[in-house]
Amino acid sequence: MAAPAPRVRSRCAAPGAEVVVVGGGVIGLSAAWWLLRNGIKVIVLEAGAIGSEASGRNGGGSAAFHSPLFPEAEALWPQMDELLGYPTEFRPGRLKIIRTEAQLSALKSSIDAAQHVGCSVEQLDARQVAELVPLAGADALGGVYFHGGGHMNPLRTLQAYAWAVEDLGGRILQRTGATGFRVRSGRIVEVETACGSFACDAVVLAAGPNVGSLAAQLDEIVPVASARAEMVLTEPLPPMPFTNVDGNGIYGRQTLRGNLAYGGGPHEWLASAPAAGLPKSGSPLIRSIAKRVAELLPLASHARVIRSWAGFIECTPDGRPIIDRLASIDNAVVATMSSVGFGLSPAAGRAIMELLRDGRCDFADLGSFSLSRFADLGGDWREERGWVAATPPRTIYELNV
Repeated sequence: MAAPAPRVRSRCAAPGAEVVVVGGGVIGLSAAWWLLRNGIKVIVLEAGAIGSEASGRNGGGSAAFHSPLFPEAEALWPQMDELLGYPTEFRPGRLKIIRTEAQLSALKSSIDAAQHVGCSVEQLDARQVAELVPLAGADALGGVYFHGGGHMNPLRTLQAYAWAVEDLGGRILQRTGATGFRVRSGRIVEVETACGSFACDAVVLAAGPNVGSLAAQLDEIVPVASARAEMVLTEPLPPMPFTNVDGNGIYGRQTLRGNLAYGGGPHEWLASAPAAGLPKSGSPLIRSIAKRVAELLPLASHARVIRSWAGFIECTPDGRPIIDRLASIDNAVVATMSSVGFGLSPAAGRAIMELLRDGRCDFADLGSFSLSRFADLGGDWREERGWVAATPPRTIYELNV
């Protein structure tokens, strides 16, 4: 499926807005939508095309049970088609197939987190798994069904957010990336781009992998590492009774047409944030993902992979999001979701709006998302974690270790 072509302008022509959102991914668009719903005028600046990085090119899942934003996202997703006015293809629930005892043990933290926020969890035997997911066959150890979370179509969801933003009077300017900021008395008064500057009362920095370099221009350190994530799509297969199926280190879903769309780690780390533009697939990870799909769903092992694609994600040192006001800039909020933004986007956008408007989030404790937790982070944190680009590129066998 080709990327949607939302009704947006590609070049700037307006002097500014109350809030300039830098980044046209799912978090920036959600924040813009919530701001507009609350009567605040918004312009979204996107360096490339909306959803061309991780937001429109991921597995479309929602299962961050451990996040303080999850309960709000869980309440909002079933309503989003009606609220946005456009379809997201939301389907509730998730099933994790278990093929080894080690996989079951690794799920314990997710089970505990889901139950902690009130989501019931059901353990299934091999027969129940085969009934819900025929392509899994009958040889799985079992599965874990989460009565929470779900899956959406990333492209439809991005399109829905973008159209909803425009329906409320917001403007989305593609291929209009922020290049700098004009600061006066500790406040951003203009966001600079290659085609002019935009005056503003406040700014949201939601530029994914580029949020670190943009924050650096404001003398703020936002530690993120960029990586490329891959997805594969098979030819259509007979529709299954349940389609939100994960496991074996991969995540994804069966689409409405019957294709299997799956992705998963390990990530291919990049030396620096990528330039704007559609990332190209071609990593050796594709073979690994296809192999794990065949292992997860053995009766689909004959299916041809007909397409693959890549997206750029950003990860913080501890893997948790950052949603916080910048310490030295009075009117700017930074938001980087550390690769879990899609599923949390309805709640994250609302949290950003409340933080910008009221100085606090009323429905969730954002303390664990504070930027100050990295105050003592060393400059070599990426090397310590091994999050560095391989030179020369690693082989498939090294990537799977």
